[in-house]
Amino acid sequence: MAKSRPKKPATHYRKPAIDFSVTGLIYCTMMMFIGLAAVNTQANLLFGVFGLMIGILLVSFTISGLVLRRMVVERVLPDHLIVGRPGALHYKVTNKKRFWPSLSVTVTELEGGDVFSRQPTAYMLHAANRMTATIATEVLPLRRGLVSLTRCQLSTSFPFGFIKRAVDRKQDDALLVLPAMGTMRRELMRRFRSAQSSGINVRPSSGGDDEFYGVREYRSGENPRRIYWKRSAGAGPMVVREMTRVSPPKLMLLVDIRARDSSPTAAAAIERTIAMAATLIDAGMEMGLPAGLVVCSGADWIKRSPELGKRHRLELLTVLAKLPASSTVTSDALIDHARELLRSDTTAVLLTSYHSGGRAFDGQRGGMIVLSGADDPHFSFAPEIDFIAVGGGPAAA
Repeated sequence: MAKSRPKKPATHYRKPAIDFSVTGLIYCTMMMFIGLAAVNTQANLLFGVFGLMIGILLVSFTISGLVLRRMVVERVLPDHLIVGRPGALHYKVTNKKRFWPSLSVTVTELEGGDVFSRQPTAYMLHAANRMTATIATEVLPLRRGLVSLTRCQLSTSFPFGFIKRAVDRKQDDALLVLPAMGTMRRELMRRFRSAQSSGINVRPSSGGDDEFYGVREYRSGENPRRIYWKRSAGAGPMVVREMTRVSPPKLMLLVDIRARDSSPTAAAAIERTIAMAATLIDAGMEMGLPAGLVVCSGADWIKRSPELGKRHRLELLTVLAKLPASSTVTSDALIDHARELLRSDTTAVLLTSYHSGGRAFDGQRGGMIVLSGADDPHFSFAPEIDFIAVGGGPAAA
């Protein structure tokens, strides 16, 4: 019995699709008129011109197909993009042909048209045989979330622009788009930082240089300038002064993404609330304020203690980027789940999509700062960011 041959893996190379450009259609129309004139008049010159035009069309068809043969494209994506801020997508285009170069090739993404302001398109002028060219395109994200990029298209109309040939390439990638980040008024940041100098939000700890904390026994190797000579002059052991360090206030963000109704305005308020939370995290951690987060994502509660660091910042912004378009969890439920993370040195900030009635600071919630994504005046965003247009939530993964 003959052995069955193993199946070959499916290749991503396909026969290029063919399309005529506007110039090509005009050229073909003229060619047909000359062909009809040659048949009617039986003029050898017209037959020669007609044959020449057919030859040029065949050359264009053959060369454009040759340009796309054995072309491999690979995406090089950034770690993340931010809504409303220009970014770049890079492509490595490799020409695996042995002898022939590839000229005038366009790389176009077939997905993500609703995420970016325009379809991502990059242009490559030349790639020599067995060489790799790196090209880039600038994109402007309009929606947060995890963008799925699976197919891109290589196309060319080289050499004459009459015939456009295209072939699809498949490569599964995911691009993270963080929420929009705007600017925040100084008075709001001063409100957060005021806990450094007054109230129970200040928690002194040893090891600083701010105020006198106490004395302790001297340890070998310590700085002699810390020695408290007045106390050490007696018969007792040598002691050193210990100073305090005032810990900076910590921010705990409670993000309420409950929708008021199903209107586009309510959806835009939710997106603006998420963008305000991202702005607070970015600006606060930039000024040295540790930030934490409590939010309900679908059926899961996400709780992050206040910390500093680029890794923690990206983790919080990633959580905000992947939040659903709305939730059914109330503000009271958010506060109850956040109680275990609230300390004396923590400033709780409730961000909600509901109208605050013009009050930025709600004293009825025990000193908690309440900010509304519907009407809060402390945040401003770039005019390119249209929260009503992107109110549908994050891009599909």
